[in-house]
Amino acid sequence: MELLEVKNIKKVYHTRLGAQQCVALTNVNFTIEEGEYVAIMGPSGSGKTTLLNILASLDKPTSGEILLQGKSMIKIKDTELASFRRHNLGFVFQDFNLLDTFSLKDNIFLPLVLSRTHHKEMEERLKGIASSLGIDDILEKYPYEVSGGQKQRCAVARAIITNPKILLADEPTGALDTKSSSNLLHIFNQINESGQTILMVTHSAQAASHAKRVLFIRDGELFSQIYRGEESRNEFFQRIVSNLSVLSDGGVDIG
Repeated sequence: MELLEVKNIKKVYHTRLGAQQCVALTNVNFTIEEGEYVAIMGPSGSGKTTLLNILASLDKPTSGEILLQGKSMIKIKDTELASFRRHNLGFVFQDFNLLDTFSLKDNIFLPLVLSRTHHKEMEERLKGIASSLGIDDILEKYPYEVSGGQKQRCAVARAIITNPKILLADEPTGALDTKSSSNLLHIFNQINESGQTILMVTHSAQAASHAKRVLFIRDGELFSQIYRGEESRNEFFQRIVSNLSVLSDGGVDIG
């Protein structure tokens, strides 16, 4: 079932006086099916983050349309955007975005608190998530007391505790060491297998090889896409690297 439809997205930035303009995205079209795991790759400055910000409703396109389950995200009133994000989108960022003055549990609960969810229901939702992510024993600690990998697992818990329609991840392994990155990507595999739709922007071919499909973007346009199909992850990784060699003049990481 089609979950997200991106139609003819264009994003133009203007200088303060409007004399010059920068076209960040142009003619971007793709769809994402419910339950898919899609990665977006491209050189630095290719438009990946701009696209993700638009999909996250943190920015608006100059023209085009984005439909989530058939509902236009572009037409949502500014006063309703925060509530829309909490109920439909989950976010995982490179720098975790955890509040140091809150315990890890309270960080995870934050979107539910803002949605006025009953405390008993919050606790029930957290049980299974905390167990599956291996964070049961650190919930009462604060972000500055745990490792980067543990912070990111808590950030994932916060992102999925609202049962979002789609999980948006922006360079989720960028601040992690190799072991923590591998653990996080294994977690992404598990939650995708449970039915969670994931869209991940990444520079890492290793990270992208965990996805089922990779979209390549260059100079603000979708350049190509490849599907994993029945390939092993290593075979898919090699094909991703081959595509990147055609696409990129730098700014991507095969690690």
